[in-house]
Amino acid sequence: MLLTIHPDNPDARKIAQVIDILRKGGIIVYPTDTIYTFGCDLNNKKAIEKIARLKGVNPKEAHFSLVCYDLSHISEYSTDFSKSVFKMMKATLPGPYTYILNANKNVTRLFDFKKGTVGIRVPDNNIARTLVKELGNPLIATSVHDKNDPLREYLTDPEEIYERYYKHVDCVIDGGPGSLEASTVIDATGEEPELVREGKGEIEVIY
Repeated sequence: MLLTIHPDNPDARKIAQVIDILRKGGIIVYPTDTIYTFGCDLNNKKAIEKIARLKGVNPKEAHFSLVCYDLSHISEYSTDFSKSVFKMMKATLPGPYTYILNANKNVTRLFDFKKGTVGIRVPDNNIARTLVKELGNPLIATSVHDKNDPLREYLTDPEEIYERYYKHVDCVIDGGPGSLEASTVIDATGEEPELVREGKGEIEVIY
């Protein structure tokens, strides 16, 4: 299903359709403030495994992020972090950043194996955040591109994404053109944050 949802004012009935898909263990493609991403309900292990297979990776080696509604979700999945990291997160989220934090036991329970770190996103995108809010817990997020694609290019056209993946996912949300840039990734597992990948988010925030 290709479902068009207004990026600024998401239709409640369409959001409810997607939530129903997620709660039934479905896989979706949804927009963020950067690239389009595969997603599923964080609490559905079979759906997480399905996304890993779709990406061609071992679930234990997959670098999935959690898309949260706001900072209040983050403490449920990470250990304590420094005041400087919290200050940075508060200043930049919602926004095009992924923060790598030390994971707590909840993450190990969710993935069925010990996971030392977890990527956290709070995108500045009303569709993504509304889905999380209505679902009641974070979504899994991993970028829409083929692991075997040597160019590592991201697909930005929802219709093109649908044509490529409609047999493998339950819903592709058309929230307008996606970005060619992924999020800026910041390692916040230590006392001072470190840049891992420069992306859409300004890197000056860590200097």
